[in-house]
Amino acid sequence: MTLAPMARLAPAQEPLATRPIPSTNERLPVVGIGTAVIFDYENDPAKQAARSEVIRALVAGGGRLIDTAAGYGAAEERVGEIVQATGLRDRLFLATKFSFDFPRADAEASLRASLRRLRTDHVDLMQAWNVTDGAYTLALVREWKRSGLCRYTGITTSQARSYGAMSKVLAREKPDFLQVNYSLGNREAEATLLPAAADAGAAVLVNLPFGRNSLFRKAGNRPLPDFAAEIGARSWAQLFLKFILGHPAITAVIPGTDKPEYVLDNLQAGRPAFPDPAMRRRMAQYWDAL
Repeated sequence: MTLAPMARLAPAQEPLATRPIPSTNERLPVVGIGTAVIFDYENDPAKQAARSEVIRALVAGGGRLIDTAAGYGAAEERVGEIVQATGLRDRLFLATKFSFDFPRADAEASLRASLRRLRTDHVDLMQAWNVTDGAYTLALVREWKRSGLCRYTGITTSQARSYGAMSKVLAREKPDFLQVNYSLGNREAEATLLPAAADAGAAVLVNLPFGRNSLFRKAGNRPLPDFAAEIGARSWAQLFLKFILGHPAITAVIPGTDKPEYVLDNLQAGRPAFPDPAMRRRMAQYWDAL
């Protein structure tokens, strides 16, 4: 694979938008990357070189956020190797996860293993992964936060059947972050979880913004709709991400990204303009009619 030289990965003139994390007002760039599947490999120098360019392109373009998990196979290990080799740790916002239903000892072992694999003494965000129990407590994660092992607490889901339980946890535990699946093709979170996150003062990260690539399959070879130009979208990926970023509850999107040119395309979606409510309705109506 031929990698783009870093001179071609310079950030665009328009800066990447940032949004505040409600619990602290620290600002986070609105486009990051996810690492599930894409960073799960062993003994593959070509993939390692390509993923290294992905992370370098993210930072060169103004991004910071990398989301991974203990349960993503080798992803934490690969991310840690790249971050160490590039010396970019201080410029990154590293988020990872542990299984929410682990007993305390297993959860603590998972945290220690994540820190070792990521080659860091703390993560920026520790998330309880795929919470399905409405009575779940973040007490242990708050202990880690007080100890400096993580800077923020969070909960995640990618399943609509868990939204009810997640809403209860949000209201009671008030985590710093919610991570949820949301896209132009799957807008169920709008009815419950996004308002619940806003009420709880939680930042929102969006996983599966391309619906496991189902949005690209549906778009096919169609040209972009005429209104895409009104929000500066020059690709389907940008259109899909701008729709999400137009929602006032959303803090950042974390699309899985395996090539530096895809990073640059996605980052462009994080530069103004973003669709207002009327444009978002128009986008949804267009999409539903396809």
